Amino acid sequence: LDKDELLNVIDPSKDVDGLTNINMGMLLRGQPNFVACTPQGISRLVKSIGYDFRGKDVVILGQSIIVGRPMALVCLNQGATVTICHSATERLDEKIKSADVLISAMGVMGVVDSSWLKPNSVVFDVAINRLSSGKITGDIEGAKCDHVGFLTPVPGGVGPMTVACLMNNTLLSAVKRVGDKALLEELNF
Repeated sequence: LDKDELLNVIDPSKDVDGLTNINMGMLLRGQPNFVACTPQGISRLVKSIGYDFRGKDVVILGQSIIVGRPMALVCLNQGATVTICHSATERLDEKIKSADVLISAMGVMGVVDSSWLKPNSVVFDVAINRLSSGKITGDIEGAKCDHVGFLTPVPGGVGPMTVACLMNNTLLSAVKRVGDKALLEELNF
């Protein structure tokens, strides 16, 4: 079965993950219907700490359809300058050192040396790496990140926001389908 073909069978008004071609296209045009939940969660965390992407250099590690690509569009739509890095990126350390905001979603433990992080930068570690001991860790060595302005923990950082945004999108989809504009306003949608 072709996963992309199956994904696009989903009615875009029910695509609470924001991954169909229509919802990704709407995000690309700056008119999002549903945004992928992890990028949406990161965007909400950014607002909650009083930060703004506008004018910032954002480096995203990973180009997945679930995090990297939609996150780049979210940042671009909010006025950031975006660099997407992946397994073929050369001089990764230099790109990370220039980042005001780093979003790491590579899924490679230790891919980011904490000494590469710009002082006072805002860092979102989205990766989940399971060690043989059962411990979960991200991409970034968090113990040596005292010089950054903000760092999400793994586990317990972006993950709960992803789940909350999925629930939010599900409620939003249901409310939109019944056409209750008063409820949409009351829920701040």
